[in-house]
Amino acid sequence: MTLAEDKAAARRAGLARREAAHAAAVPGAAVRLSDVLAGYRGVPLAGYMPIRTEIDPLAAMAEAAAHGPVGVPVIAGRDQPLRFSRWEPDAPLRDGPFGARVPLVDDFLDPEILIVPLVAFDAVGGRLGYGGGFYDRTLERLRRRRPTLAIGFAYDAQQADALPLEPTDQPLDMIVTESRVIGR
Repeated sequence: MTLAEDKAAARRAGLARREAAHAAAVPGAAVRLSDVLAGYRGVPLAGYMPIRTEIDPLAAMAEAAAHGPVGVPVIAGRDQPLRFSRWEPDAPLRDGPFGARVPLVDDFLDPEILIVPLVAFDAVGGRLGYGGGFYDRTLERLRRRRPTLAIGFAYDAQQADALPLEPTDQPLDMIVTESRVIGR
């Protein structure tokens, strides 16, 4: 198999595991993420608006927003890094690409911490997303400017033994699941 075929197979497997975990999930999955973010109060961060069966970080993002700026990703265009618009709980939103909601009015910020959604992860910080490369381009751009902490947020079931990765795939510094923290 080619690398592209290996990645496609790993994505299918990861999405199936995530779907099953999402169906069985109980409320409160973001508690551990809130605990991690408490150590970074006031540091500009970006989360995401969950789509499909992604684990929901909104409770942790709302808590963080009480202490500092929080953004959500806005897709600028194909093959472009993401931009992050300031988000507040209960602020008006509009529909964005791929079904994710974005702030009605853009107020862009550069985060120092990214809460990253994913399809699958491995124990050494490898991440497999949907295949568009948005987070890889974004992390590469941000990390060229300054240290940027990438926190993958996922269900335990999304862990894979190994992932087919390329040199352009940006590693995660930490993975937070509903039951544990991996890294740092």
